Amino acid sequence: MSLSGSVAGTGDQQTSSLRVLLTGVSGQLGQALLASCPVGVSLVPVSRAELDLADARACHELVCDLRPDWVLNAGAYTAVDRAESEPELARAVNAGAPAAFAEALAKGSGRLLQVSTDFVFDGRQGSPYQPHQAVAPLGVYGASKAEGEQAVQAVLGAERASILRTSWVYGPVGRNFCLTMLRLHRQRAASGEPLGVVADQVGCPTATHTLAAACWALIQRGLGGTFHWSDCGAASWYDFAVAIGELGLATGLLERAAPVRPLTSVEYPTPAQRPSYSLLDSSASRAALGLEPCHWRQALTEVLERLKILGAVQPQ
Repeated sequence: MSLSGSVAGTGDQQTSSLRVLLTGVSGQLGQALLASCPVGVSLVPVSRAELDLADARACHELVCDLRPDWVLNAGAYTAVDRAESEPELARAVNAGAPAAFAEALAKGSGRLLQVSTDFVFDGRQGSPYQPHQAVAPLGVYGASKAEGEQAVQAVLGAERASILRTSWVYGPVGRNFCLTMLRLHRQRAASGEPLGVVADQVGCPTATHTLAAACWALIQRGLGGTFHWSDCGAASWYDFAVAIGELGLATGLLERAAPVRPLTSVEYPTPAQRPSYSLLDSSASRAALGLEPCHWRQALTEVLERLKILGAVQPQ
């Protein structure tokens, strides 16, 4: 298998020599992790073209060959609605791959950081979810991610398996809600049409640069167990869309913002049911990782300013 090679860390934090295999490097989180790799980490980034995460045998063999200190599994099947019609593929990527990584790591002393999701919860309790709470996914995507969590914990145990759940991830690259809304704000503002966005699903947007910082802090501190990470505050998708318009104007990315109309989930049906309330309590994780809180609007401003520097919004 031909890999893209090791990347030496260029961040400003020092880590004694660690070899980290990073999956999903071409995705939005993978790009943020690559850009913020700490000094002292020997990073082996693996793209989708180099490793098919649906191929458990290939995942197992790669880890056995490379024998990394950590596997940072940022790759995933994230098409929530399409997963309902592709359950076998979703489970192969989201459960089979992490299980294969864990089984290979169990042969040595390596550890695994599995990035997971708020969709492992059903959203029915109406208060922020704690890391220790039992999961109850509503759809195939959440179920496949929960299976991945359970597999790596069963094989490696709490000391060597780290689960980091997050929510509503977005950044300046890739495919995500923020970039889609920027495009739609431009289109609808030009046509004079309102933009309809669901207002009865509550969680918290999480910027890739803050999530990447949490991943690296967890690895640097060598922490095992289950953690939650999102930016601070709470929002509905409607709130998020309105803020993208407001802050898009403030940062100069938008000349005009479209009016946003709140919708119910019933008015905007999707193949997969979403949790109505999936806020994650990240306070204990913040303390354990030694990271300062960042409100989601501040993180959004930072992402939009980064987009302005890049000079364009990628089409969605």
